[in-house]
Amino acid sequence: MRFALVENERVEAAPELQGVCPGCGASVIAHCGKQRIWHWKHRTAARCDRWWETETEWHRNWKDRFPWEWQEIRHSDAQTGEIHIADVLTVHGVVIEFQHSHLHPEERTAREGFYKNLIWIVDGTRLKRDFPRFRQGMKDYSRPTNKQGYFFVDFPDEVFPSNWITSPAPVIFDFRGLGVVNQQEPMRDALWCLHPDRVKHRAVVLGMSTNDLVNVLFTRAQL
Repeated sequence: MRFALVENERVEAAPELQGVCPGCGASVIAHCGKQRIWHWKHRTAARCDRWWETETEWHRNWKDRFPWEWQEIRHSDAQTGEIHIADVLTVHGVVIEFQHSHLHPEERTAREGFYKNLIWIVDGTRLKRDFPRFRQGMKDYSRPTNKQGYFFVDFPDEVFPSNWITSPAPVIFDFRGLGVVNQQEPMRDALWCLHPDRVKHRAVVLGMSTNDLVNVLFTRAQL
């Protein structure tokens, strides 16, 4: 958790600070070691948001592309009382979730149902085989459309991880991670969005730059 409430102000973790979780109101303490990113942690082992995952440098770099006021925003369901904290919520009502670790399909479906207008950004470097498969799959099974940057893909399960194929939300794969891009692999420098819609059973895939994506999310409620 990046932010906690200290005297009712959202504050980042720093040595010896104590605060309150903005999600559940429980006491949290700042963890400021040398191995992991500085973060807030609940005093007890319980988490107020079961969907929360350990934040990596990759997560933090993505969050920093958006204003602090959009980060770690509390959501509650008025009927069930269920509470979750979105990684980013734009002023246009788009929830952005950054996913590094493996995500069970049932949890993915639950998050999509809870947040509704959701975009996933997935760390494509977690498994070494994912980018080589993507690169070869796009070569074998994709063809460009008449719209710049858009491709039809005949067999998306040969290109993308299977647990993301059926998502009803746009899924954007970041194959760059924290690494320096090899100029011999320009495909790695782009972001690749698997669109939820299908055209005659073919998947629609869009390649874009990070700046293009961020600019769209600053100005629109949809990609």
